[in-house]
Amino acid sequence: MKKIVLLLLVLLPVLSARAQAPFAKYLSQVDSAPFIVVDKPSLTLTLVDASGYPIKEYGCALARNFGPKQVRGDNKTPEGAFKINELLNARGLSHDFGDGKGPVRDAYGPWFLRLDVPGFRDIGIHGSPFPESIGTRATEGCVRLRNEDIVDLKNRVKLGTWVIITPEAEK
Repeated sequence: MKKIVLLLLVLLPVLSARAQAPFAKYLSQVDSAPFIVVDKPSLTLTLVDASGYPIKEYGCALARNFGPKQVRGDNKTPEGAFKINELLNARGLSHDFGDGKGPVRDAYGPWFLRLDVPGFRDIGIHGSPFPESIGTRATEGCVRLRNEDIVDLKNRVKLGTWVIITPEAEK
């Protein structure tokens, strides 16, 4: 009986702490760790450990329009659970943001972490030549980080890492 009580006294704080971990509610959606949570309302991306605790948080930019991505060109960030299916060296890649300035070289920063979003091949987490856009609604649907942050994140994840993008109310 003493062994059971002692075991409970040892395990109770551990079990209690796991239940209170800020990202523990997402653990049932992933089958490996670390994983990523993109919180649309707060414009943050958090790398999370296997117990649901944050490892590192980054500011991010998300799509100009609110709500879940439904069609190409709707300028919305998808919502749900996705895996990283490609770690693309994006140095030198260009993109025309449709602002009249033409194609921008290194538009995705040094890395593009492609997500397996059904029906959309070019959704991912990437860097940016526009660090001032972080913390704003500025993208066509991707999750944008500062270039130094995408390098740091890329060094901490691998193919198959889960990315959970939280929902938000339409505005």
